[in-house]
Amino acid sequence: MKKTTIIIFLALIGAVNAQDEKKAEIKIDSRFTAKMVDPVNDLRKVNILVEEKKKGALKDRSLVLGGAMIALFDYQRSNTDSKFGYMMRHPTSSNQIGKEVSEAVIHSFHVSMTGSINNWLTFYSEMLYDPQQSFGTGTITTLTRNQIQLRKGFLLLGDLNKFPVYGALGKMDAPFGQTGSVSPFTNSSMWHAFGGLGYGAQLGFKKWNIHATFMAVQGGAQFRAMNTPVGDSTNVPSQLNNFVGDLNYMQKIGDKVSLKVGGSYIHGCAYCQEFPVQHFEPCKEANPAYTVYARLDIDKKFVLKGGFAKTLEVWKGTHNPIPPLDVWEASKVSSIDYGASYTFNPEAKTPYTVSAEFSNFRAGPVGSPWERQNQAVAGFSALVNSSSKLFVELFRTDGYVPLNWISGSNAFAPFPPGETHSALKAFSYGIVVGGQIVI
Repeated sequence: MKKTTIIIFLALIGAVNAQDEKKAEIKIDSRFTAKMVDPVNDLRKVNILVEEKKKGALKDRSLVLGGAMIALFDYQRSNTDSKFGYMMRHPTSSNQIGKEVSEAVIHSFHVSMTGSINNWLTFYSEMLYDPQQSFGTGTITTLTRNQIQLRKGFLLLGDLNKFPVYGALGKMDAPFGQTGSVSPFTNSSMWHAFGGLGYGAQLGFKKWNIHATFMAVQGGAQFRAMNTPVGDSTNVPSQLNNFVGDLNYMQKIGDKVSLKVGGSYIHGCAYCQEFPVQHFEPCKEANPAYTVYARLDIDKKFVLKGGFAKTLEVWKGTHNPIPPLDVWEASKVSSIDYGASYTFNPEAKTPYTVSAEFSNFRAGPVGSPWERQNQAVAGFSALVNSSSKLFVELFRTDGYVPLNWISGSNAFAPFPPGETHSALKAFSYGIVVGGQIVI
């Protein structure tokens, strides 16, 4: 019955296209899809969509379908039993045992749909399967980690060719900082620490090389990196009481050089829980954060970028009141990120890119077990058909600082009081080889 329904549905679509080709269109655009589903390089998908509309890449009454898969092999070693700090899979003892691990897996799979109704009204939706980075419990073969979700979905209103203001409504990335990476596969620690995703409404202004964005965000613990208390210190998202603001300026220097500088503010970031810390739990007070960032592009070949983000208040949960860990005071959370990439002959059929990036996550005083987790990545990639890429990366992490129970527990689960699974001297290194295929 399901197969028959699908066949009839596809036949009807084909009939509509055949009878009214000038007014409606269903197509595949790999270049456009690659920009929208790329999980690493440019994460403000509202910005990409509004720019693609401005360029005329999306025709009125058109539906763009796309899909992408990332498959990879990786090998890692750690100096500490079952502590691997690399965050492109959730580094827990449920999935990485011992001091040496390896895998050959599907990292993620995307299906996207973009509908352009007319020149000022568009929608975007993206389904995601990501067992390695799912918040479900168990191993990567457990059913709770093998779910499909609507990762992003929003309605876009605006036409920059006619008016410099646009709006978006739905589930989208927060316009906070420069959380993208120059690496072909690995997200920066800045993204892991401050890359927000949540329900909300966004309003943007773009003209005279100025881009200003404001997003009102649903309260409570959102999907990532945003949390404000609602009502009597709950995380029930029944109020629109969080917000993010960003302002950046692009200066062009000749025809081949551009420099972007900017800054952002968020009213309630993720670092607000009291001890003991459990991710997505409610907070009593919001903890704001800010960021500053810059990016230099030269001749479509060279990219140099950097950023810094920090909370305005201490993360209360980073103080463990139970001896002997009570000697460490609560700390503010910060992240730094800088990296560079160079593309050889970007106009070639298959351009090659080399990259290097360093980023970190700091959550405790100097010398504390949860002081910091550093990440360094060197990458090489080849772009195929202007949309897909094959890549290899070498990486190293220093420190092991999971958000859950970061400073310890007050019960005997998951470990006794006065202990923490964070480890300052733990380090791991490895290699990842894979491909992101987009159609």
